[in-house]
Amino acid sequence: MGKSTISKIPFKGTAEQEQKLREFIAANKGMQGALMPVMQEAQEIYGYLPIEVQRIIAEEMNISLEEVYGVATFYAQFNLNPKGQYKIGVCLGTACYVKGSQDVFDKACSVLGIGNGDVTEDGKFSIEATRCIGCCGLAPVLTVNDDVYGRLTADDVPGIIEKYQKM
Repeated sequence: MGKSTISKIPFKGTAEQEQKLREFIAANKGMQGALMPVMQEAQEIYGYLPIEVQRIIAEEMNISLEEVYGVATFYAQFNLNPKGQYKIGVCLGTACYVKGSQDVFDKACSVLGIGNGDVTEDGKFSIEATRCIGCCGLAPVLTVNDDVYGRLTADDVPGIIEKYQKM
């Protein structure tokens, strides 16, 4: 579940977001271990940590971009790409996998025209292979935001995605 480094979606940060981030950094950069809280706040502000935001953090905290990027890619909580309005997750944990979740995942990627960790060009959908979400009795499982779909086959996927395309 590696992270892609370049998003297909152009960065759309606002001056207000940047000001909020710079103010947070200024108030916290002197603290020991400030990088993690700064990066968490940046992701809260922007929804993800594109390279443009990582540069601001590096410059304002007087650390290398490589250090910021290293932290961003090491911790699973950080996203380098934007998430879609509808976040699709397909469990590839053991119970789901043995019941065919790879086929469900592959079908969802095919229908959306994107790969793991990517977002559609319209920003509507993103997809991610996940680990166990605790619904093993419903295997294989796909989630769309907080909605859970279980006991799926690849043939079920287009109808589920179509439901959200119409919203």
